Amino acid sequence: MEPKFNEQGLIPAIVQDSRSGAVLMMAWMNAEAWQRTLETKQAHFWSRSRNALWRKGETSGNTMQVIGILLDCDADTVLLRVVPAGPACHTGEQTCFYAAVAGEPVPAAEGFLQVLDSVIQDRKTSPQEGSYTNRLFADGTGKIAQKVGEESTETIVAALGESDARVVAETADLFYHTLVLLAARGLKLADVEAELARRHR
Repeated sequence: MEPKFNEQGLIPAIVQDSRSGAVLMMAWMNAEAWQRTLETKQAHFWSRSRNALWRKGETSGNTMQVIGILLDCDADTVLLRVVPAGPACHTGEQTCFYAAVAGEPVPAAEGFLQVLDSVIQDRKTSPQEGSYTNRLFADGTGKIAQKVGEESTETIVAALGESDARVVAETADLFYHTLVLLAARGLKLADVEAELARRHR
């Protein structure tokens, strides 16, 4: 099935977070944006105000790794299923659809790893006295990396001879310290998710 562009050569594109199902934004695509998105698996759109092609995140860094492209039954609307590497909206909101007109706004569903990553990122920019995370940041990247190595070893030891509860507990420690290491390097969980999505093509 091929997209049906309108008389201006455009087609509306709805962008959905593939993890949470949240609707992130709506933009326009022309034939070139459609083709670039297919080829690169990065969301590309057409700006009507600037009359130019643009790749989502090319200035902000909040790119969108495309893992699915669907057309509606009339082939005149595109649905992009993506893994975003940051907020979708230029205001900093996770989704452009955050202003409720009637009823309650629908929060974007998040797994706890996203919540934890957000807390860790916040600790980096807004340190709190007594925070273990901030003590790790103060120790530096080398010490954090060493801690990840220790937690990795403990996870392996648990997996080879300890209870399921110990495996879960040690894996939780490993995940947490890995997120701290990412933050220390200026990275986020979304960067890893985007890489995994790229490999899943």
